[in-house]
Amino acid sequence: MRRVIAIVALSALAAASAAQAETWKPYAKTATGLEWSYDADYSYRDGQSGRIVVMQAVGKPGAEPRMGPSGPGKADGVGFVTALDCKGKTLISLGGYSPKKPLELSANWRTGNVAAAKSAEDKALLDVVCSAADQVATK
Repeated sequence: MRRVIAIVALSALAAASAAQAETWKPYAKTATGLEWSYDADYSYRDGQSGRIVVMQAVGKPGAEPRMGPSGPGKADGVGFVTALDCKGKTLISLGGYSPKKPLELSANWRTGNVAAAKSAEDKALLDVVCSAADQVATK
């Protein structure tokens, strides 16, 4: 019985670790050396709107001390959660985070302000995420 309990406990820990995994994929660099990335492990298709929801973060490769990309709650985490419409090439912001501001997602984001992808970074995010849209799970 102790073995069963130990196995269940270890399985729960492994599942919790996997749920918090971060696989940051870079998609754009700025002229100032910053790099925008999105977390492929967080990405999903919203079942109600059909939009792909992604967590994106900014970082500076090679910076000491380390500077992102990181998720909410990390000392170097600065980013946003955004819903993408691949066909319409538009975005809706769900919320943002920084070391001093925890992530708070809008409860009514589906009716939020839709913005066209105008910046090079937004267009690059749409290109990379939408190219793999068929591999994103629906939630």
